[in-house]
Amino acid sequence: MGRGRVQLKRIENKINRQVTFSKRKSGLLKKANEISVLCDAEVALLVFSTKGKVFEYSTDSCMERILERYERYSYAERQLDANEIEQNGSWSLEHAKLKARIEVLQRNQRHYMGEDIENLNRRELQNLEQQLDSALKHIRSRKNQLMFESISELQKKVKEKEKAVVQQALPEQQNNCQDSSSMLLPQPMEPLNISDTYEAGSNTGREEEGNPAQHHATNALLPPWMISHLE
Repeated sequence: MGRGRVQLKRIENKINRQVTFSKRKSGLLKKANEISVLCDAEVALLVFSTKGKVFEYSTDSCMERILERYERYSYAERQLDANEIEQNGSWSLEHAKLKARIEVLQRNQRHYMGEDIENLNRRELQNLEQQLDSALKHIRSRKNQLMFESISELQKKVKEKEKAVVQQALPEQQNNCQDSSSMLLPQPMEPLNISDTYEAGSNTGREEEGNPAQHHATNALLPPWMISHLE
């Protein structure tokens, strides 16, 4: 039959315990050497007996260098764990603060809407009223400002439109003024020929002398003061 599984427990017999320690120690050191050679690993092994005697094994006999490396690694791990714990603690604290702030904001919002105000005392109601009045003043001020800006913008657009209309009508008025001035200018007079007028008057006088009836008819058509001068 095969060998049964050995139950792991403290060996009560002192001699047997010492023998087992010696055998297992040698096997453990051998396994440490094998894993160091086969896997190219840095191995450091420390074994303390019940009498306080130390047995050690290290790759290339560099126990101190391996222990320093272990200390640096373990220190970095401890720092990382501490930072994570501190960060987790800070996040927990920040979460609690944000949660409380959200609750306060939600409660204030309900109060502004006129809800859940039954439990407020007189001073809290007065503060709430003052906050609402202040908010209304700011809202009205902003609304008036927007209205004034809109009116100013409309007035500016109206002025620009009127200016464009005036500029468009100005050339037409100038053309009309030029036409009117050309119509009011004096027409050039035809030159008078005095000699022809004198001859025509002489001929007319001779004709009137030859024809007294026509002369009297002409005199009848003229006013009396002109007739006296003509005669």
